Amino acid sequence: MRRLIRWLIALVLLLGAVSGAAAWWLHGFANRPLDLPVAPFEFNVARGASLKAVDRQLHESGLLPQAQVLWWLGRVTGQTGIQAGRYRLDKPTTPLALLKKLNDGDVVPVLITFVEGITFAEMRAQLSRDAAFKGTLAGLSDREVLRRLGAEEAHPEGWFAPDTYRFTDGATDLDVLKLAYQTQKRRLAAAWSSRAEGLPYQSPYEALIMASIIEKETGKGEERPLIASVFVNRLRMPMRLQTDPTVIYGMGARFDGNIRKRDLTLDTPYNTYTRDGLPPTPIAMPGAAAINAALNPARSDRLYFVAKGDGSHHFSASLEEHNRAVRKFQLKQ
Repeated sequence: MRRLIRWLIALVLLLGAVSGAAAWWLHGFANRPLDLPVAPFEFNVARGASLKAVDRQLHESGLLPQAQVLWWLGRVTGQTGIQAGRYRLDKPTTPLALLKKLNDGDVVPVLITFVEGITFAEMRAQLSRDAAFKGTLAGLSDREVLRRLGAEEAHPEGWFAPDTYRFTDGATDLDVLKLAYQTQKRRLAAAWSSRAEGLPYQSPYEALIMASIIEKETGKGEERPLIASVFVNRLRMPMRLQTDPTVIYGMGARFDGNIRKRDLTLDTPYNTYTRDGLPPTPIAMPGAAAINAALNPARSDRLYFVAKGDGSHHFSASLEEHNRAVRKFQLKQ
């Protein structure tokens, strides 16, 4: 009996020593930086992957020196809930920091930037070329895309905010358009609620149309409110807008980079030289600054502007002054 007791005591002491050694080793492993197989080191965690599967994946890729140790560390620390996505290590990191990164979902963001003034067709083309986003909209018409978004609008132009958007790995082209659509809706609603009094718009949509024209006419951002005032003053008179970007939009594929006199006289719904008021839809994706300018234009008596050749414009209140500016800046007379 005494011998059995001695054996049991010895076994307990041995197990304690082994457990202590394992804890000591695990603690050392947890805080020892891992050498990266390559720098930077990137890896992808699939949706639904377990920590044990990721442990095996990282061991096979050469990041973890032993298999299952990251899994054991996760169980000991209670950090077993990992998130899917693409991860990036720029420098050696400890297993403990790696576990936190996996649990926090500190993934590499997938970025896409749409610049102000692009059209919906250009936005869709950009998305289709970007391999970071899963394509789901190929072959669909613009109306079908709007239905997929749950949008009530009949025409997509202008309804998607140009901006830089961040997504996680696995996002689709529909995810991108949905966020851009929701962003533009919010921006327009906020700007409409704080608009200046007495504007010649019957609806937020007319303001969006005007914003798209301002966006296409602006070379220097600080001029947006003054450009807006020119068009608002014309609408109030009433006087035709006579803006080339609307004509170009109406030409569609016929536009070859040059706009000719016959283009200005050929009547289309978008020819603001031949038709009064605003065109039927926006002609591009206006940014927040253009929307704000349309709804809070500068107070001025200006009715004309002409490009000076450096991205800025000369603004005039009379046709006589405008003609002088054209001779100076365009004809170099």
